[in-house]
Amino acid sequence: MRAALLPRAAVRLTARAAFAATAAVALALGMAGSASAATATRTVTDGATYQLSVTAPGTAAAAGENVTVTGSGFNTAKGIYVGLCAVNGPQGADKPTPCLGGSDQAGTTGASHWINNTFGGTLPNTSRFGAGGTFSVTIHVKADLGGGQICGETVECAVVTRADHFNSANRKYDVHVPVTFNQ
Repeated sequence: MRAALLPRAAVRLTARAAFAATAAVALALGMAGSASAATATRTVTDGATYQLSVTAPGTAAAAGENVTVTGSGFNTAKGIYVGLCAVNGPQGADKPTPCLGGSDQAGTTGASHWINNTFGGTLPNTSRFGAGGTFSVTIHVKADLGGGQICGETVECAVVTRADHFNSANRKYDVHVPVTFNQ
């Protein structure tokens, strides 16, 4: 009786291993076909040296989707906005604008997020920096910025960080993660 069960157990074990391997390959292929993360970095000196890093999806659905954006190395004494904007030139050359959702002070579109250690968490779509100038936020992105500005057609777009309204002329905290949109 024990001998008869061994082959069946071996078959089950082999079937489970084959299923797990197939699932792993399918998962890997699925991940390769979906939005993959892209990272942009920048080193700035603003009293101290900051190693800025932002990671966001490199592709997104043209009709719109929510994406997670993470960052590290930011100066926690300087507030930033995270959003999808038209970009012109390298990081820090020109202010990224226009941005999806504009100034979403009511927090209704979810298209931008304000990170500020003084006011973060007191208003919709705001938060404070974590240790080491880190953040992880979710924003809504779509190809149509409004006003005839279409990412990939009339303007180049990126998920960006930029200095908040307390220091809006400061281009040191501009980090661009280029994004393309799938139709």
